[in-house]
Amino acid sequence: MTVHVEKDGDVTVVTLDRPDVRNAVDSDHARALYEAFLAFDGDDSAKVAVFHGAHGHFCAGWDLQSGAKMLRGAGDGNAGVFAGLDFQPEDSHPAGPMGPSRLLLSKPVIAAVSGAAVAGGMELALWCDMRVMDEDAYFGVYCRRFGVPLIDGGTVRLPRLVGMGHAMDLILTGRKVEAAEALQMGLCNRVVATGTAREAALVLARQLAAFPQKTMLADRQSAYTQWDLPLPQALKQEWDRGRQCLGEGLQGAARFAGGQGRHGRF
Repeated sequence: MTVHVEKDGDVTVVTLDRPDVRNAVDSDHARALYEAFLAFDGDDSAKVAVFHGAHGHFCAGWDLQSGAKMLRGAGDGNAGVFAGLDFQPEDSHPAGPMGPSRLLLSKPVIAAVSGAAVAGGMELALWCDMRVMDEDAYFGVYCRRFGVPLIDGGTVRLPRLVGMGHAMDLILTGRKVEAAEALQMGLCNRVVATGTAREAALVLARQLAAFPQKTMLADRQSAYTQWDLPLPQALKQEWDRGRQCLGEGLQGAARFAGGQGRHGRF
């Protein structure tokens, strides 16, 4: 299987490694990614994950060659090809066509984006909490050319991330978005020198792993789950999560009073 998982202390690195198809994903690799990230989420020794594509590309989306074979094999009954991917909102760990794209993990994942992150590959990057891009990397809803829909969260996460105006531009045109523009519109968080996205993402992951975890994860969960709540309920949810971490916060205050972290130092 060409999905590799490595441990770097309390950081887990998940690497997609299919150089012959620019790391495009078929059903077997989607399942492997899904299982890798579920295992990360259940690993008490792992705090942050880095999602990386080997050989200069993040992911070129769904493997269209594999999709064509599926269609030929289904014959006239092609409506049932993806029936196994149907799910209900209350399902606890639903799998997406690209693998982990329907999961809300309890811990952060950082995408290290090199080369192409297009179509379903862009959706996988959007699924991550943060995106670090090589300066020559690019996004794009390239599946627009072939009539392949966004079904791994692209129409949901993209507007939430960059706003409706930018999202409609990218979704409707399918155009290429290079790293500098992606940074400008908020589609990525960091742009680094070509070939260094993986290491930069690891540095960022180690920084997150060094923070007090209970508080960081509570804040992260509150941010993800507040979208459809009225303001009073969202604030109440934030308080309910945060009050469980106040002991950790008081310990941090004592460290600050003792001289740590003064003047914004991390």
